[in-house]
Amino acid sequence: MEIINDSQGMALALEWAAKSMFITTPNPRVGCVIVKNGQVVGAGATQPPGQAHAEVQALQDAARRGADVRGATVYVTLEPCSHYGRTPPCADALIRAGVGRVVAALGDPNPLVGGEGVAKLRAAGIEVLTDVGADAAREMNIGFLSRMQRGRPWVRMKAAASLDGKTALHNGQSQWITSSAARDDGHWWRARACAILTGIGTVQEDDPQLNVRAVETPRQPRRIVIDSRLQIEPSARVLAGGGTWIVAAVPDPDKEAQLRALGAEIIMLPNARGKVDLPALMQELGRRQINELHVEAGFKLNGSLIRERCVDELLLYLAPSVLGDAQGLFDLQAPASLDQKTPLSFHEIKQIGPDLRILARFT
Repeated sequence: MEIINDSQGMALALEWAAKSMFITTPNPRVGCVIVKNGQVVGAGATQPPGQAHAEVQALQDAARRGADVRGATVYVTLEPCSHYGRTPPCADALIRAGVGRVVAALGDPNPLVGGEGVAKLRAAGIEVLTDVGADAAREMNIGFLSRMQRGRPWVRMKAAASLDGKTALHNGQSQWITSSAARDDGHWWRARACAILTGIGTVQEDDPQLNVRAVETPRQPRRIVIDSRLQIEPSARVLAGGGTWIVAAVPDPDKEAQLRALGAEIIMLPNARGKVDLPALMQELGRRQINELHVEAGFKLNGSLIRERCVDELLLYLAPSVLGDAQGLFDLQAPASLDQKTPLSFHEIKQIGPDLRILARFT
């Protein structure tokens, strides 16, 4: 493939970044392509934490091809790092390789980088251009950017409903309102998240595994259950294999010990009403390096999260059917007037099998 302009080079780098969608957390998903005389001579994507970043992967790929990268143009979807973390600085590796030009989609909001990568490259005489393909790169790392800039994850709430906004019959029956294609697509969104959150009501009613099964992934997201009074049963499938975080508000030493013996961790975050402090939980998850949080919960917890302004985006699957008098999406009081309604903006609408997938963001 011949690269004739910066837009083409960055588009290819973004394709490489997508290859690391499920593996880099808590690091950003980054792709890198090295181009010389219009030809791609090296390409790579960031590997799991502790392994090579995209720039080093691309340089290693070029070396395997026997390519000379001196004077080449490097397209990378995030500013090259300039600090020592688990791996050495990528900016230093590019300087040592003698590349001539670096085109970066985004600056790195990590305070350990924050423009230092670009400054280091320019000080070495390398031409640097930024903000090429920035929107697409931002979407790919929306959770990482949220954590770095706001100290909390990007929260995506997934729900499936009939066309009249109903998620279950009053007897709790909800399987299945949407198609298998929509359910499989939902697992892709689970896989890209750092963690999946639900509430004790969903655990008691549905006993979900809360993992990724419909798509291949080398990494399972962390499972989180909001359970104010530690009502979860030790036999709950969400506890299988250990590693589940249980967020509670009322201590119960005996139950806590029982859950810890199953490999769970208990996080106590009470508010003044004896419930889990949801905004404080979002900050705690940011501290624990959760970039994207995927919520699959019942209408009560859904409503609470929205009321507490803890949700950034709705991932809503709508089936071509109506259920009438049935359970709704969110436990929210109606506003006193229409000008008090909660505004959202449509980000993407796509048909998945017979259903519609809507991404809508809170404004």
